[in-house]
Amino acid sequence: MANTETDFYENLPALDIPVSKLVGDISHFHQVPETWHIVAADIKNSTEAIAKGNHNSVNLIATGCVIAMINIAYKAKLNIPFFFGGDGAIAIVPEEILQETLAALQKHKRNTQKNFKLELKTGSFPVKTIYKENIQLKIAKLKVNADMNIPIVLGDALHYAEDLIKHTLSKQEIVPNSKALNLDGMECKWDKIKPPKKNQEVVSLIVVSRNDQETSKVFSQVLKAIDDIYGSPKRRKPISVRRLKLKANLRKINNEMKAKLGRFYLPYMLENWMIGKYGRHIWLKKENGKNYLKKMVALADTLTIDGRINTVISGTPQQREALIGYLDNLEDSGKIKYGIYVSEESIMSCYVRNISTHDHIHFVDGGNGGYTKAAKSLKNKI
Repeated sequence: MANTETDFYENLPALDIPVSKLVGDISHFHQVPETWHIVAADIKNSTEAIAKGNHNSVNLIATGCVIAMINIAYKAKLNIPFFFGGDGAIAIVPEEILQETLAALQKHKRNTQKNFKLELKTGSFPVKTIYKENIQLKIAKLKVNADMNIPIVLGDALHYAEDLIKHTLSKQEIVPNSKALNLDGMECKWDKIKPPKKNQEVVSLIVVSRNDQETSKVFSQVLKAIDDIYGSPKRRKPISVRRLKLKANLRKINNEMKAKLGRFYLPYMLENWMIGKYGRHIWLKKENGKNYLKKMVALADTLTIDGRINTVISGTPQQREALIGYLDNLEDSGKIKYGIYVSEESIMSCYVRNISTHDHIHFVDGGNGGYTKAAKSLKNKI
């Protein structure tokens, strides 16, 4: 029984259907085992940090939160659902790796305070308590393409737990361990990415349902409307191969190094500067480099449904106006609230475990802290 629960997410079927159809059919969703825990990490005062021009650092720290949790699960040969949020991250983990996950986030928190002067709020909340409080938590797995599956969550559980961890829960006792923080695979070598076409912009959008009982139906309608207005997920993706540029910026490399290693390390700085400076002209022009770029676009994570719809899309201002008109109607009828932010580019941070086997994922956010600013817009409404 324990093994079945531990492998719960691994054993969920990956459904190869449009996301609007998956979300619209509650029979596709399953209860998370009571023995699992919601783990959240959130950067305190991220809006102010972004306003001061530190959006790249905020994004980097959030990426580190995700990777710290994924690497622990990977080492334990477990598959966990995780969610990148631009200024933080959430995962659902089994009991077996809970303490190690919290200890890793505690180390990342110390690095973040020391090197970036930003505070991370971290902690966990039992799924069992979520159910006792009659809060919905249902999960399904979507097959995005041949190389990537993503978790889809309905219900307010993750954000309820995150809010408690950020504001209410007393500081949790975290059992320290002597293991080094493992952020292997974290890479952030890419410059800001312009949309695929010249007349396009990048939209960061967050949508919340006002009624838990109606979430499945309403989210299905919203996702269908996005398809109708912007086209397929592939068509509206803000990342394209021809717009990808490596950046040999010493400040960017230094920040990545401090987040990843917690200190200055000259060989790391030199190696990554060389990759940024010459990689486009040498490695990326070779066949394996070209294949990597194509796979990178396919594995760019531009949709997160963690009880809310979070998506980064590219399109024209006219398409955005059509979407806003549709969302305003739903909002006026009391079905949703939404936050939106428009930028001229997107930013991408990467988790690369193995290039040759396509074992990598790329987290996308709108430029200038797109998700964080969309969340602020949403918060002002709520």
